Amino acid sequence: MSSSVRSTRSARAVLGASVLALTLLGTSACGPDNSSADTAAAAGAPALGLPANLDDLKKWKFEDWEKWAKDYALPAATKGFWTLEKLLQAKPNEPIEPPAPQPAGTQAPAQPSAPGPSTPAAGSKPPAGQPTQPGHPTTPAAATTPAAPKPSNTQQPASQAPAPPKQPAQQPSQAPAQPTQAPAQPSQPAQPPAQPGQPPAQPADNGNDPLPKTVNAQPLQHPYTKLAVHGKLFADEPGAGAAGGGLGRSQCSATVVADPAHPGKSNLVWTAGHCVHQGKGGSFYSNISFIPAFNSNAAMSGGKQADESQYAPFGIWGATQAVTSPQWKAEGGKTGDAATHYDFAVIRVKPADGAKSLEETVGGAVPVWFNAPRDQLSVTEYGYPAAPPFDGMELNRCESGKPGRLSYEPTRPPMLVIGCTMTGGSSGGGWLAVKDGKPALVSNVSVGKHTGDPMYQAGPYLDDVAAGAYDFLSKKG
Repeated sequence: MSSSVRSTRSARAVLGASVLALTLLGTSACGPDNSSADTAAAAGAPALGLPANLDDLKKWKFEDWEKWAKDYALPAATKGFWTLEKLLQAKPNEPIEPPAPQPAGTQAPAQPSAPGPSTPAAGSKPPAGQPTQPGHPTTPAAATTPAAPKPSNTQQPASQAPAPPKQPAQQPSQAPAQPTQAPAQPSQPAQPPAQPGQPPAQPADNGNDPLPKTVNAQPLQHPYTKLAVHGKLFADEPGAGAAGGGLGRSQCSATVVADPAHPGKSNLVWTAGHCVHQGKGGSFYSNISFIPAFNSNAAMSGGKQADESQYAPFGIWGATQAVTSPQWKAEGGKTGDAATHYDFAVIRVKPADGAKSLEETVGGAVPVWFNAPRDQLSVTEYGYPAAPPFDGMELNRCESGKPGRLSYEPTRPPMLVIGCTMTGGSSGGGWLAVKDGKPALVSNVSVGKHTGDPMYQAGPYLDDVAAGAYDFLSKKG
């Protein structure tokens, strides 16, 4: 079966899927109190009490996460805070940029771990496993001349595939036409298992596959009745908000996920870590709010104005809890590096008093598939790209097929990478794959390259660390 057919079947399964229950396996391990102070200090985050190695972190129990995640409780946004004016002020939260390509004959710079871009010293050497090209060691020659995606605000007949997005008038130029399918990725030799007490064996290729071919994002047909698990996430960056004239307001994408501790009544939402937390040296954003099925009926399409009941058909849900990975909080920044391997977050939203849960309100939630076999995945990405040539008003998808591997640090699980033309605002958008005939979330948008050829996005591989954070927040509700 071709990857195109698999992708199509995956998309159809997503549209009509029911909710799966998710069972997490408990593990035992040394928690934050057993980590070495010297090791934590060397990692640049002594206050977080990180364990000495990744294997210990993967074995954290609920009590360990609770000791560490002391700031998971968030002040909820005031009811009515997100007015239409503020929503329109929110700038697209860009997927993290891969490292800039280096001129021939020069060495790639070391990656910064602090938030915000920095200028590396000339001639500095890349860390072990760092890609030598933008986010990757090798870039295949372009087979075709791609065309940039263009947003479309017109409805599509149900029997027809969505038309390619239209380019806004303000865009002066167009990129060449993209192939619509990601190539099959070459299989990699199995690595010998790590010995107890030893770090995992590093892949011979540093965990990188050839970059995928570009896949055009396609707008979904209105209304988004069967896709209401997808939505937009808004937040205020610390120190900005009203004082910054709205310049600190940002928008991302997110997905309603199942809650194992509250089956059928989930209030959990999955997104990227950089959509809710600044990373190294920073803190959680404020006024984090989720709007499922944003603009489902096209009330805001084409520059139109609308009231809240039209662009937020299921309401605006304020977050009261959030957790991301220790790696993102200790190391996260603005350029693709080791921290992006764990750039994910789970938030809990609060229903109105006496109201139904988020899952009951939107009609479903998707389970999260941890440690998913890479060779069984055919990914469809969903999101609300808001940077040009998109305007953030349309839910789009990329039927990208089998993901490849992308790695900035070979001792960590390689990220998943797919071809996709979505831009800023798609950060945090859910990547779905079919498990037992039904959709499950396997990653979210973290890294993105939106110019040239190929255009691609990468997301974290959700392993036991992600499962631990998810299990913690599920039980805290």
